[in-house]
Amino acid sequence: MPLALILSSFVAASRIGGAAQQYVLAAHKIDPVLAPTAMFGRTPARGGRGEVTSPDVFRRMLGDIEADALFGMVDLIITGHFSDPEQVEIAAGVIERVRVTERSEAWGARPLVLVDPVLGDAPGGLYVKYDVAQAVEDRLVPLADWLTPNLWELAFLADKRIETAADARDAARSLGKPALVTSAPAGEGEIGLLYVDKEEAVLFSHRRIATAPNGTGDLVTASFGAGLVEGRDPRDAAERAARAAAETVAAAQAWKSTELPIVALAERIVNPTAPVRVEPL
Repeated sequence: MPLALILSSFVAASRIGGAAQQYVLAAHKIDPVLAPTAMFGRTPARGGRGEVTSPDVFRRMLGDIEADALFGMVDLIITGHFSDPEQVEIAAGVIERVRVTERSEAWGARPLVLVDPVLGDAPGGLYVKYDVAQAVEDRLVPLADWLTPNLWELAFLADKRIETAADARDAARSLGKPALVTSAPAGEGEIGLLYVDKEEAVLFSHRRIATAPNGTGDLVTASFGAGLVEGRDPRDAAERAARAAAETVAAAQAWKSTELPIVALAERIVNPTAPVRVEPL
């Protein structure tokens, strides 16, 4: 079974952050190992009060994971929310160690690293401390195989104003990393997921639902990472992630759910059929 190491937040009663990604990866038969950077009972957006994992605890937790010889089995690393710049430095060191850890032939090539720079969003802007954002930009972005920012985070990292999908494409390429950009500009009444590599850019869009629960970006990152681990072409993995997000959000609306129904929709997330509009850029 493939193994994924998630370095992000844990929210027990909400399908956001690393807690949500565990369920998405498990649906794809990828074994998730979550080292939480913060722990909450409910989402802070609804008043949840939790605790940041201290750097010492975070370091010891990852040391114990390494001691169980799991670093040599990791196929995918996902980084997400960080609350402290020292956590970011620890995460960067873990990525570097995982990449040089001796691997048996059974585990093949080095693990893929997906960096979701969880920094902020429109309209409020930055919602982590500035030194955390700077650490993510300086230490994690250079280590990424893929970036999965939302549109605001892309503009922050690229230091560019973004108004169109073409602007987002150019901003993503300026970072020198292939990217999957959530909340990208799309047609009227739509929301887009923008796939960008050196040679190709494709916008996948579907109907925007104003009442969509939080966590779609986390779902997209995990779905896309699962597709890469499965050996899918990255563009195809991006399209499946877009369909999975559309399917899950539509189900949440139909069921009047305040959370993404990831567990109930596990099979449909793996094999989504929701329509998306495909537009090469």
